[in-house]
Amino acid sequence: MNAVVTPSSPDGPATELLAALARRLGAAHVLTDPDAMAGYLAEQRGLYRSRALAVVRPATPEEVAFVVTECRARRIGIVPQGGNTGLVGGSVANGEIILSLGRLNRIRELDPVNATITVEAGCVLKTVQEAADRAGRLFPLALAAEGSCQIGGNLATNAGGTNVLRYGNARDLVLGLEVVLADGRIWHGLSGLRKDNTGYDLKQLFLGSEGTLGIITAAVLKLFPKPRSRATAFIGCASPHHALRLLERLQAGAGDALSGFEFMAGFALDIVLRHMPGVVRPLAAAHGGYVLAELTSPDPDADLAGRLEMLLAAALAEGVIEDAALGRSEAQNRAFWQLRESVPEAQKREGGSIKHDVSVPVSRVADFIEAASQACTERLPGIRVCAFGHFGDGNIHFNLSQPEGMDKAEFLGFWGEFNRLVHDIVAGMGGSMSAEHGIGLLKREELRRYKDPVALELMRTLKQALDPLNLLNPGKVLDPGGGPPG
Repeated sequence: MNAVVTPSSPDGPATELLAALARRLGAAHVLTDPDAMAGYLAEQRGLYRSRALAVVRPATPEEVAFVVTECRARRIGIVPQGGNTGLVGGSVANGEIILSLGRLNRIRELDPVNATITVEAGCVLKTVQEAADRAGRLFPLALAAEGSCQIGGNLATNAGGTNVLRYGNARDLVLGLEVVLADGRIWHGLSGLRKDNTGYDLKQLFLGSEGTLGIITAAVLKLFPKPRSRATAFIGCASPHHALRLLERLQAGAGDALSGFEFMAGFALDIVLRHMPGVVRPLAAAHGGYVLAELTSPDPDADLAGRLEMLLAAALAEGVIEDAALGRSEAQNRAFWQLRESVPEAQKREGGSIKHDVSVPVSRVADFIEAASQACTERLPGIRVCAFGHFGDGNIHFNLSQPEGMDKAEFLGFWGEFNRLVHDIVAGMGGSMSAEHGIGLLKREELRRYKDPVALELMRTLKQALDPLNLLNPGKVLDPGGGPPG
């Protein structure tokens, strides 16, 4: 793969580039001052920090294409960036241009009859949700970062979230794309068709590609009937295996009304109650694990609370669950969700943590949690397993908190060892070591280790065909070296 020039300071071609960009975009949108760039350079987890030639802020697809063309002419790399909420170093620069898409933030069209909304890449996810809601529709992608993450980043990383069980991942919510290619051409693929059998499904090349194949500038997204009734319950159970049995019963008894099924290990709830202000213990006693289950329906008269209560009563009588609290108001429902969504922040306050975003077949989720917990505890006695996440679609955030009294830096030094331990178990169960956060820089070596070699070769072939100069987000996803893992 061709090497791209990554100048650390404006000099020669870089100076020419910045001048050209300032003339086209306006000097105010070509940031070189360290203070002005600061918010674009910091990575959320603090694992990486960018070193960028400049931050450029185009406002139209044509301006994006201009930036790409000018960078290509000088062999200067481009790192596309949305809301900068990623967790794997996917929008970190190493001397390249950071191309911020935040000014491409228009909602171009909302078609309630076709049930689509056409939005630009810089639209904040919450803004898209609210626009759909005003039209009496639902855009179901829902993430903890929805108030700041942007649609382009959501699509480039194939974001997941809490509604995947019913609606699918980000790639399942897209009908069409507009993409700036590595040679500066714009692919106008903004189709709202649900059936189009005219060759390759090109949009799927760019969805989940993390900006390495093209820069998404707009998308046609699917909308759904807006839920008019809702029932939410917080449930205590003895183990992940009991949670799996509950999932089976709710799927059988509620069908596609089951829109959420989130799991929290006992330790996860403990630290939320310990560290987060304003939260309240939802159940009288402590349990081995907890489930947040939600039913929704577009029928305002649907008795979802009655159905959920009946299903939970039967599960309680059968010993599948130990206790449950049914939300009796929207405020109580939100309080239940706050407990689940507060886990990452609570774990941060608890101390050092080693994180894994993994997926296995739903039928193996409980086996995975049990096997990985045992293996990690045996390797480092006192380690505390903070497993939580999207149990209903097989995606678990299998995080590990440092043993009490252990030095944080010493604990984080085990990261590579625990990666191998956990990811080997995942692979043995036919799972994936990246479920919804992507690869970026953080998991690039893990991808080499666990991805099928033929699949990796196909990925390299696509990268070479679409971006032969290695201009777009260089070094992300695919290791430039390309050899086997060490």
